[in-house]
Amino acid sequence: LSDSEVQKSGHWMNKEFLVEESGMNKHEVACFVKAPVTVLENLKCKILNDSSSLVVDDSEKLVSNVISIECYDYEKILFPINVAIPFTPLFRGNYREIMVKVTDVNFQSSYLTPISLEGYQGNHKESFAEVKIYRLGVLSVLSCLKKETFTVPKVGLSQKLSMDSRISLCYNPEAFSSPVTMELKIQPIEPSLISALKARHDMYHSVISTSALVRVRHLSAQPFNSSVTITLPCPPNPEKKRQGGETEHERAISATVKRVAAAYHPWAVSTSVRKDGENLGDTLKLLGHRNKEEGWKVLDDIIIQNIQNGLVSFELNEHLERFVVVRLSFLLENLYLLLFAQALEEALCSTMANVILYQKRENPYKIVVLLSASKELTYELQNLHEEGYFGPPEPTQQFPLREGEQIHFRFTGNIFASENGKDFGKVYRLIFHSQRKARLELQIKEVDEFGNHSSPHYKGTAVFYKITREMITKKWEQPLPFGEYQHQSPLCKLPLTLPKHEKLVNHPRSPKRISSDSSEDLWDNLLFWLAEELAEDNTSLFALCLPVPRSMLQLVRLKCPDNLTHQIYELLCCWKKTLPRSADKQRLLSRYLRKSGRSDLSEELRLKWQTKVFT
Repeated sequence: LSDSEVQKSGHWMNKEFLVEESGMNKHEVACFVKAPVTVLENLKCKILNDSSSLVVDDSEKLVSNVISIECYDYEKILFPINVAIPFTPLFRGNYREIMVKVTDVNFQSSYLTPISLEGYQGNHKESFAEVKIYRLGVLSVLSCLKKETFTVPKVGLSQKLSMDSRISLCYNPEAFSSPVTMELKIQPIEPSLISALKARHDMYHSVISTSALVRVRHLSAQPFNSSVTITLPCPPNPEKKRQGGETEHERAISATVKRVAAAYHPWAVSTSVRKDGENLGDTLKLLGHRNKEEGWKVLDDIIIQNIQNGLVSFELNEHLERFVVVRLSFLLENLYLLLFAQALEEALCSTMANVILYQKRENPYKIVVLLSASKELTYELQNLHEEGYFGPPEPTQQFPLREGEQIHFRFTGNIFASENGKDFGKVYRLIFHSQRKARLELQIKEVDEFGNHSSPHYKGTAVFYKITREMITKKWEQPLPFGEYQHQSPLCKLPLTLPKHEKLVNHPRSPKRISSDSSEDLWDNLLFWLAEELAEDNTSLFALCLPVPRSMLQLVRLKCPDNLTHQIYELLCCWKKTLPRSADKQRLLSRYLRKSGRSDLSEELRLKWQTKVFT
């Protein structure tokens, strides 16, 4: 821990705490603390990002480092003290807010509303969440669902939510025997999420749209004396807008198609095939979650009415922890509606992600391993290309991750890795937070330099395992396990290779011998030179006339979207890999260059291959 200069503010001081990043010789700002000098001298600060899984819940997003503020002598601490933590601002909309979570040694947490969210701290002007704390502990800045609290008096209440005025709750007089305090959180559901669920599961084809997921907490166990009327938006069927101009004949065809679709699907209820004209309207269903023991229920006895402009209304006379309205094009069996509710809740808590493992082009012994949200994959790949990192291997298939879940990985085969160039063979960890980067830069090398003797490369595999938050031990110090994955199936695997070293073989009767890898290096240099020459003339991939499948062209474009030189180089490398070892690559390549109208490069290629000079 080292401190920046201290600036005086009355009898208090504002102190910047700098913490050294693990394994790096640079410091970052952990926080600013404003307190009396005697208190500041008694404080110490650490960054505990390895324990970030322990400070988030499903609907929360971590947007800062996780910091620990401790003291040398508790008797010298005077409260309150002000702490300002730098965080990454993000678009919050109406439904989210920035909060600071304070967690003690026993993992009991409380939430603090920041005094301010931006401004100067020392010489820094960025986003800081400043709070007044009355106890020390572990602090983190989170993006949370907004909580709206109100009290329902005996005379009743009509409450429109400040975060979305379209959502209202109307309590009749004497709804409760005494005043009751309610807490509500609204979790919006994007149409794209519904589309993704429907694409993965045919049984949800009937779902048109849903309302937001409403989370309710009653701070009293009082039963309802009378029902509450709830109004909230549930987007209408877009096809309805087009039906205004339909003829009777077209409406009849539409109704027939719906009846046939409903009858065909095994998950549709048999009563969905009705009399003519009865199946034209959408169906609205209320799905409610009473408690953990009962889980989700379909509340068939609740009548939901369409009001106007996509608003729906219904009356409720029981406590529900959370509920959602679903609009259907045809009725579904309740079993499938319950499965939909569970899948929807899981999808709301998860983000699709990919693992990227790329090697440095100039130094294949240096790799980067990145855990990226799938929607940002193209952006992350482009950044890695700009840093000089490229595949293979290609990124993994996407998989769902919750906030704070971990990916542990290790290397098998004839390749292992190290963070510091000394300790090889460890297990490594990436912790997923949708608003923060999970990235490791590692050095790799071969385990046995005489291994993989039949291959021009050393070969290994990175094996990845998913660790849920429930599997993580509640300890602030989080050592990485080793060898504890034998009973767990891997999430995914990525192969990687290393070029073999050029070996000098001393023999009394022969000159130095060069391994076959020397020829491979010459070819890599030659192909990269050729790619640069072709890219200068803006040569398209199709114009090269190489006998490669169209899918390979598309793969190369995806791999290097913004760099024609790298596209051509990757294509040439892919083409070379398809040839047998005995093939005369230089002669074949010269022929394709002449066929592409580049006889000049064909001749230059021949000369460079003879002289082995590729500048």
